Amino acid sequence: MSRVYFRDELESVATFWRIFRNDGVALGFTSHNRDIVFEGLLHRAAPGMLPSAIRLTAELEADDVEVTGVLSHDSISSEDLRNSRFDGARVAIGVIDWTTLESKTLFNGELGDVGEETGSFAAGLQSAKAGLAIDTVPRTSPTCRAKFCDPSCKLNINQFSRLVRIASNHSTTGRLSFGNIAAPLNLLGGTVRWIDGPHAGISMQIIDADAQGVIVDQQLAETIPPDCRIFLREGCDHTLETCANRFGNAVNFQGEPFLPGNDFLTRYPSGAS
Repeated sequence: MSRVYFRDELESVATFWRIFRNDGVALGFTSHNRDIVFEGLLHRAAPGMLPSAIRLTAELEADDVEVTGVLSHDSISSEDLRNSRFDGARVAIGVIDWTTLESKTLFNGELGDVGEETGSFAAGLQSAKAGLAIDTVPRTSPTCRAKFCDPSCKLNINQFSRLVRIASNHSTTGRLSFGNIAAPLNLLGGTVRWIDGPHAGISMQIIDADAQGVIVDQQLAETIPPDCRIFLREGCDHTLETCANRFGNAVNFQGEPFLPGNDFLTRYPSGAS
């Protein structure tokens, strides 16, 4: 028989929430005034972090929740929020009896928009039902719908990734230099995934490249140590010409490059001159 929480006026019950970031970091917090360890995870005391009322329904609409709190823990810093470390993180919210460690998860979802203002933050949460709103029907497109090297593309990402060390960086312009790079234009639209340094675990988009380095779409930290390691991954412009000539992968192209567009279909017939 499952327990009914908050049945009595006074109970040894607190809320807890867990955040599972995409870089592999797991964080736990509780509204109790002491840290609690259960299910192998330390839940830090954070009475200033409060979830809004959780309302679960049997309808198809997503059950949205909001969490607000102060930036009082090193694990949730202003810099991490700016660096998008919490974007798309998985979240679980529930209740726990701090005497018996009996717990119940009430909400599972993902972090949505995270805002910051004067030392506090607010994060919108989307329940797992938000996935029901995703349109799964593919739409015709002259470019490839597949993500580069995903199961539809069938290319091996390891063939287009290499481990490099940073020679220099410019925090203002977002420029990273490595020395000589063969075929730098192949890196356009690719990613830089950090292994070391203050951005470890973060991926950044490459928006420009030349023989000496790349420019990423995010501002770089000013304290990047020399010889930082990154994974440099090539990009793809999703055109049939690139798929066929550069990758030899036209058989897996997920698009319709020769399908007439809307302008052609709505064209009126004209009389013979």
